[in-house]
Amino acid sequence: MNAPISIAQSTTQPHVVVFDIGHVLTDWDLRHIYTGLIDDAERLDWFLANVVTKDWHFEHDAGKPFAQMVKERSALYPDEAALIELYVERWMDSVPGPIPGTPALVDRLAARGVPLYAITNFGDEAFELFRPTFPVLDHMRDIVISGVEKLVKPGEDIFNLAARRFGHAPGEMLFVDDNAANIATAQRLGWHTHHFTGGAEALEADLLARGLL
Repeated sequence: MNAPISIAQSTTQPHVVVFDIGHVLTDWDLRHIYTGLIDDAERLDWFLANVVTKDWHFEHDAGKPFAQMVKERSALYPDEAALIELYVERWMDSVPGPIPGTPALVDRLAARGVPLYAITNFGDEAFELFRPTFPVLDHMRDIVISGVEKLVKPGEDIFNLAARRFGHAPGEMLFVDDNAANIATAQRLGWHTHHFTGGAEALEADLLARGLL
């Protein structure tokens, strides 16, 4: 395990912003893949709770290939194999569009010259599909992708890797994420944080208060 860059959060304001992607910059929900394919609401809920689940999807975020995932899951649920295969074919349906207001904040930060980065739990194959559809990520100087690095949030190693890659100490960076566990890890390692629960309006207010906008 690599040693952390720092364990004490700086008392000065950050001058770098690091974004999560899912649920901060873009909507993401596996339900979008199967709405319309499974008409019965109770069966859809069962399918998403037992077959194509968030925990199963997390295996791709951690680096497991789509093909291996589908093969293994289909063996466990052979009667659902056709629908499981659609998880890959229709994966882009799970990211239907941006979170209102946050891409505009990224544009404004970039226009002010604020260094921007991202740390995301995202499978490598899924990210290859998604990246060309989301040009606001062009503002990111670097993006640490869990499926590429085989490291996932909320583990400390992905944050330590990001700090080294980005070339900034944790106390210089504001990390924006919707997941409380990810925020807790970042705080423990000395990052400034914004828990993205109040939407773009609350984030804008925080960025203004910190002098970043």
